[in-house]
Amino acid sequence: MTTAEKRHVLITGASSGIGLEAAKILLARGDALTVLCRNAERADATRAALSDSVQTCIADLADLKSVAQAIEPLLQNHMPFDALVLNAGLQYAGHGSPRWSAQGVELTFAVNHLAHQLLAERLKDHTRAIVITASEVHNPSTGGGRVGLPAGLGAMEGLHQGPGAPMVDAESRFNADKAYKDSKLCNLLMAQEIHRQRPGMPVVAWSPGLVIPRTSGGFFRNSRQANPLGQALFGFVARDVLRLTESVERAGELLVKLINEQLRQPGFSYWSNGLLGPGRHQLKPTEPSEEANDREKATMLWTWSSELIKSVLTPSDRLSK
Repeated sequence: MTTAEKRHVLITGASSGIGLEAAKILLARGDALTVLCRNAERADATRAALSDSVQTCIADLADLKSVAQAIEPLLQNHMPFDALVLNAGLQYAGHGSPRWSAQGVELTFAVNHLAHQLLAERLKDHTRAIVITASEVHNPSTGGGRVGLPAGLGAMEGLHQGPGAPMVDAESRFNADKAYKDSKLCNLLMAQEIHRQRPGMPVVAWSPGLVIPRTSGGFFRNSRQANPLGQALFGFVARDVLRLTESVERAGELLVKLINEQLRQPGFSYWSNGLLGPGRHQLKPTEPSEEANDREKATMLWTWSSELIKSVLTPSDRLSK
């Protein structure tokens, strides 16, 4: 595949932030885009920000039924995707109580992992490559991973408990920051399992680094609600004083760079946009954490997540295979 060829890319999380910046670049090079949006209002705003040529599909990632219903017309089109970009994510660090998806699953895990596994599970045979936006915080040995409670899924008993389990390990007290780290660990394990199932497919997971836009919406919107002053101070110090952050525009460029360069590279790879010094980052292949490299746990997570998804969907929601 050459960079001159028009590609068909399906992307989540392209209504704002990194995904929106990446979508702009993909459109500029002539690619066809299908963007999953939470609702009709977001779909209209996304087309207005990008182009009327963008195909939008309503899929609320906090509602597995909505995701399942969105998949049906995608499959009926019988057009393979050149890349399935699973980029959407949320976190609500600072909130003391868990939030729940439409099916009663803790919201971070439901959106960041389960919804994306459902998309990957049903579309992986209809795409040539998968790119997953993860985070370095999945790794307790990294700078971001060392702050607060570390990522760790334990025996994953929360998946067996099903709806109502506040944490995947079913042992820890609810902690929104750890829930986010755990979901990013799930992203890496999911990528590993997709690679096991489809060894010839390019499967790329990546960490964009710390991205704190100046806008009020986007990824940190929920944390700002919990602690607006603290988040504003954190953003100012990290972004403007210490210069530890990556710009949202540059992060979008890096996502497109990975799509351009890795779509013909079979196998699994993990890339991290590591901090070299104030204002300086470098995107390079990186070894995931020890737990993220646990192939047996990756298979167990995929299997148990699939069982959880099936348990909360009706038979009619599960028609596509």
